[in-house]
Amino acid sequence: MIPWVRLGKAHIPNNGGELTFSQRAEEFSIRLSGIRGELMNSRVYNSEKELSQMGCAHIKLTETSKVLVGGLGMGYTLSEALRMVSTSSQVTVAELIPEVIEWNRGPLGNCANNPLDDPRTKVHMGDVRELLTTHQPTFDAILLDIDNGPEGLTHSDNNWIYSLPGLRDIYTVLRPKGMLAIWSAGPDYLFTTRLKKAGYEVSTRIARSRKGKGSKHTIFLAKKR
Repeated sequence: MIPWVRLGKAHIPNNGGELTFSQRAEEFSIRLSGIRGELMNSRVYNSEKELSQMGCAHIKLTETSKVLVGGLGMGYTLSEALRMVSTSSQVTVAELIPEVIEWNRGPLGNCANNPLDDPRTKVHMGDVRELLTTHQPTFDAILLDIDNGPEGLTHSDNNWIYSLPGLRDIYTVLRPKGMLAIWSAGPDYLFTTRLKKAGYEVSTRIARSRKGKGSKHTIFLAKKR
């Protein structure tokens, strides 16, 4: 058995715990202190890709569009978003933890075909909330893969995103008919109700962690009327 080699670690703000970044052969892993199992693995990414596919399905490849990805992770959501939009579009990725950006600029980047090197990518190092509270209709799609979905694990400030005031603020930064797509570890009926109360047209989809198999995750699709 090839052993894991630790490549780095990072502290999450506001006592969110510590991330550990490791490699075993061509496989990469990110773990969160205090949580059994992995937070992310470079071999398990299908639901992240489907988040982008579903969230950007309404965008035409002939149009110039703007997409926001909340949470860089291992780069798969960003990479698929870039594939879904035109060559003249822009995809902004917001990442709170500088080390995660550093890991994606290093050996981890190859897993998702180095999306940070794409000229259409704009990196916002900081809290995605800064881009969700401008009250200016800016984005055609907002793809949020932050924490564990509505039931957060790492950063308490993320709770605002899933609150009714937060969802209403996000509504204002979507362009007409824009889509808010949110990755979640599982279904949440109360959150679906909250999205509808904030004014969205809401549907949910199931996405498997591996194509056709693996854990079932939930994608919330919330469209601006």
